[in-house]
Amino acid sequence: MAQHATSLPAARLGRAVGATGAGSSVGGVVLVLPDGDPVSARRPSPLSYASALPLARRLARAGRDDGLVAHLVRYRVRGWNGGDALLAADAEWAAEEVVRRYGDVPVCLAGYGMGGRAALRAAGHPAVNCVLSLAPWLPEEDVAAEPEPVKQLVGRRVLIVHGTNDARSDPELSFRLAARAKKTNRDTCRFEVHSDGHGLRQHRSEVLALAADFVTGSLFTHAYARPVADALAAPPPLGLRMPLAAGFGKSLKA
Repeated sequence: MAQHATSLPAARLGRAVGATGAGSSVGGVVLVLPDGDPVSARRPSPLSYASALPLARRLARAGRDDGLVAHLVRYRVRGWNGGDALLAADAEWAAEEVVRRYGDVPVCLAGYGMGGRAALRAAGHPAVNCVLSLAPWLPEEDVAAEPEPVKQLVGRRVLIVHGTNDARSDPELSFRLAARAKKTNRDTCRFEVHSDGHGLRQHRSEVLALAADFVTGSLFTHAYARPVADALAAPPPLGLRMPLAAGFGKSLKA
């Protein structure tokens, strides 16, 4: 997607995380989309990028043998800004930039908070193989407005992870979106992190292990861990309210 708002600074990709030296081969790319605000024309917060970096590093490390590269997407501004959906537009631009840089490689959109919404919204780009949406910020449902779209998720593998005590992003809204998506895309699942809040800090190691298992399994067709495979296969609501077990990933190779 072209950068249509010429008055704004251009979006860009952060420095690659992963093996990109001489002789290395890129087998897939994960675009990490940091959190943002519902409405703002300010430049993105450095804190949001710093918070997203551990996810980029964890995913790149998990996919090292498959040539996985991660990039943080550096937005033009920090706000979604209503119908402009600027963060989603920047995510689509980033996917197109991956195609330009790396060619025909599978892409994962991995977002947190408002970035989780952007990952879901921008999933229709042809290069996108899968979507990881952590604690997605979604608008309150309004009978007078169109619901958050899900048709762009068809043909993608989708994982939503949400803390049950999230006071900023209502977990029930992500469940309802997942339920609508599941009707047309069976490769949709959702995990609940009981007692965790918006930052998913209480069970950070389990969340990162779950993210790594899903992303490497989706991009490179590795076998998923049993809970992920079960969640994808289970009918709703079971596969959309899958509890994330304490200690998940301790027996998995990182």
